[in-house]
Amino acid sequence: MKVVLSYSGGLDTTVCIPLLREKYGFDEVVTVTVDIGQGEVKKAEERGKKYADVHYTIDAKEDYVQLLFKLIKANGDYEGYVLGTSIARPLIAEKIVEIAEKENADAIAHGCTGKGNDQLRFENVFYQYGFRVIAPMRELSLTREWEIDYAKQHGIDVPVSKEKPYSIDENLWSRSIEGGRLEDPSFEPPEDIYEWTAGPENAPDKPEKVEIQFEQGIPVALNGERLSGLELIQKLNETGGKHGIGRTDMMEDRVLGLKARENYEHPAATILITAHRDLEKLVLSRRELKFKKFVEEEWAELVYYGLTNDPLFDSLNAFIDETQRRVTGWVRLKLFKGSVIPVARYSEHALYSEELVSFDTKAIDQKYAEGFSLFHGLQGRIYRMKKRGQK
Repeated sequence: MKVVLSYSGGLDTTVCIPLLREKYGFDEVVTVTVDIGQGEVKKAEERGKKYADVHYTIDAKEDYVQLLFKLIKANGDYEGYVLGTSIARPLIAEKIVEIAEKENADAIAHGCTGKGNDQLRFENVFYQYGFRVIAPMRELSLTREWEIDYAKQHGIDVPVSKEKPYSIDENLWSRSIEGGRLEDPSFEPPEDIYEWTAGPENAPDKPEKVEIQFEQGIPVALNGERLSGLELIQKLNETGGKHGIGRTDMMEDRVLGLKARENYEHPAATILITAHRDLEKLVLSRRELKFKKFVEEEWAELVYYGLTNDPLFDSLNAFIDETQRRVTGWVRLKLFKGSVIPVARYSEHALYSEELVSFDTKAIDQKYAEGFSLFHGLQGRIYRMKKRGQK
């Protein structure tokens, strides 16, 4: 029998390789690493080739960037942090299925636990294509300590220890760190868990300004230089990380109802979403902005839950795309010791009129506002007057 394993190269998926042979009786284990900009692709490839029977590395960075453009247009965040891991999972799962079909596999396996969200995001896609799913971490109820011991017994080199048993997920857009002492919400994370961002106290003492150009909601240029989405994100990760931008330490509500302490790094994501929201405020109407917030919340929940194959997701994207037709222009931001502050913006589609709003012009006769003011809040005034016994 043959199984295809979604392979990150970390502890969980690496110990899955011998487990799939010993506990499940598979004769052949095929590992697949989907490259979406994570830094450990080469190491994952080396481990996959070393421990599995066959290994594939799939370059999906450009596919992922296209998803990130959708995320930017939707200002995609969940409970206050920029989505990253969740939007990547269905893409990875689709690429795994392609290999499973190519290899005529009997099943697809993953290294997700039974307590997290990723099991749902992956399996929603795997089941869609009719595959049997194997989840050793969940089915055997394994702990990370047991996995570390098991790896050592089998001579498997893994990038964690009992002193630092962190579970790290990384891609072009975000980096998450969880596990070990980080599971205690009262524990202050050590500085060494962070790799992309400097602590604000170690960031430069001089602010740096960046200017981002958007076309129909998509970032296309940085400081006047047109770049591919991949290049732009990579540059902003470097620049933003230097200034301590994009750290999140939060209590998160998982799909299963469990609260979990999560730590994230996402410099470019923080900068781009901040800029995009600012530009939208310049060009979209009050009612568009208000309604789009409801759409964004539903959009983010579908992504977080791994339900991007739901027809509602397509409908929400259709509305969002319509709003983005006018989101063209630039935003200038100041980066300084962990903060991102918009300081200027411009769009030819701006609904702002300096001539109308300025205190120094007479384009609008201020006396016209008197009639409006007489009726503004009328029902509330009537209510208060009656409450005081007045007619």
